[in-house]
Amino acid sequence: MTRYLLGRIGQAVLVLWAAFTAAFILLQALPGDAILIKFQNPELGLSPDQIAEIRQSYGADSPLWTQYLHTLGNTLTGDFGTSVQAGVPVGQALVANLPPTVWLAGFGFALAVLLAVAIAALSSLAAFAWLRSAVQSLPSLFVSVPTFWLGIMLIQIFSFRLKLIPVINPGPWEGLILPVLTLAVPISAPLAQILVRSIDEVQLQPFVTVVRAKGASPSWVLWRSVARNALLPALTIAGVLFGELIGGAVVTETVYGRTGIGRITEQAVSSQDIPVLQGVVVLAALTFVVVNLVVDLLYPVLDPRLRRGSRSPRAASAPVFQEAAA
Repeated sequence: MTRYLLGRIGQAVLVLWAAFTAAFILLQALPGDAILIKFQNPELGLSPDQIAEIRQSYGADSPLWTQYLHTLGNTLTGDFGTSVQAGVPVGQALVANLPPTVWLAGFGFALAVLLAVAIAALSSLAAFAWLRSAVQSLPSLFVSVPTFWLGIMLIQIFSFRLKLIPVINPGPWEGLILPVLTLAVPISAPLAQILVRSIDEVQLQPFVTVVRAKGASPSWVLWRSVARNALLPALTIAGVLFGELIGGAVVTETVYGRTGIGRITEQAVSSQDIPVLQGVVVLAALTFVVVNLVVDLLYPVLDPRLRRGSRSPRAASAPVFQEAAA
């Protein structure tokens, strides 16, 4: 187990380095210059020499490999540089805007899980075939709806038409309802699809037939025998989806005008504030890596075979029901 843990930590470090390097290269390739965008404004009255001094203070005129090593070294110490537009440390800006995004992502993911479980349960327990088919088609509908369009529609219906949830100056909890729903619906779609497919596969196994033959009700079979064996594939995709929530928060926070990581990302893109964008990429990659590491560590809890180190969690997740029934 220790060897596996060290290997996963090594992979996590490699992923973080790759994400940082790719982001640095792509951001440097962007046209334009954030320093010139801000300081060449005629209203500031700065001379070319003064602008050159500012560029030198930011290291913008240094060779790319020097900028890369300098930025990488600072990032390893927790220093993401200074925002060109705001003039504050990037780390300070991220910390100040992180809590609203964490609340949004946490509630959004929780609601996505509830929606996915409800869809999977109804698709298995619904009494009528037409109802099961209708429920199973919901994930395809959810995943095809653009996030920005869903957010606008929810505002139009619940805020402007029904006047149930204010979108202008809402309370702290009222302001979370529509953004959480906007974020949760598309995230729940792939999770529900994996759950439905896994449940269908597990229900075909002999041990489920034996349990039914003993007189167990469909709901008892689902929650006591099928659900745990169908959980591992869903757990894998859940970790990936949770790591993508910051990307979804960018669109959601922009639509609803919420403060958070998504809002400062949108502002940094419009002003080409590279230090902020670099910090956001590192934060998103770190979130993705940590969540997936936690998911991998949960596998031995759900699959006893992995406690003996028989195989990797990803490889064992698919056929888990065959050995779990023994």
